[in-house]
Amino acid sequence: MAERRRISSGSAFEALAGYSRAVVDGNDIFVSGTTGYDYAAMQLPADLVAQTHACFRNIAAALAEAGAGLDDVVRVRYIVTDASYADTVFPIFGSYFAKARPAATLIVAGLLQPEMKIEIEVTARRQG
Repeated sequence: MAERRRISSGSAFEALAGYSRAVVDGNDIFVSGTTGYDYAAMQLPADLVAQTHACFRNIAAALAEAGAGLDDVVRVRYIVTDASYADTVFPIFGSYFAKARPAATLIVAGLLQPEMKIEIEVTARRQG
């Protein structure tokens, strides 16, 4: 039977809402939609660029705990609150996924809190 374990960011909201930051199932890692929230400082940067980089830091931390990295990502879903953000965030996406080049979808939608500008969800597969 494949290994299955949960990874937590330490946020109390995970228990309240009944989810995990990530779930590892065998070599597959499913990372929940991740905002740019800084869990150490308990705050969300106001700037789109800062939020985007923080999303990737949070995702990379969850992947590292699972024994993987951003280069192992095979699928990504981006959710932005405004279509005009695309020109700003696309080069940032490209810098983080220059090697992985995962299958990707961009969705324009509202997020849970009005100050949230971006959320990113990934699926990765550990090699080997």
